[in-house]
Amino acid sequence: MTGFLLRWIAAFALLSATYNPTRWNYLRWAESHWTSAMALIVLAGLLLLVGYIIYLRATLRSIGVLGMALVLAIVAALLWVLYDFGLIRLDNPGANTWIALLALATVLGTGLSWSHVRRRLSGQADMDDVDE
Repeated sequence: MTGFLLRWIAAFALLSATYNPTRWNYLRWAESHWTSAMALIVLAGLLLLVGYIIYLRATLRSIGVLGMALVLAIVAALLWVLYDFGLIRLDNPGANTWIALLALATVLGTGLSWSHVRRRLSGQADMDDVDE
């Protein structure tokens, strides 16, 4: 469980560093400082891109597009239940952005952790394709 939590936190950090409803995110920083810090903005953007490639490639390899859609559907159903019970409200755009970041981090964290979960459940280890 600790491994999943760390992967989820890293996914959430990657997503929220890229964009969040506060002024402290890559997109707003890049937009406001493009002319004065172009080299640093490009470097930071490339580092974020590497993080996305690692997460997306691992997620697509482990659970695929259908698995990603299924995890997102489960998170959406959970949000629906929380909304029906009055535990969350959806009238605040900033809060909705944070909810979307949590949902996407759950998809990416699940994708990166799925091989470990499958190995624990089935007792079988996954092997990467050798001919790549």
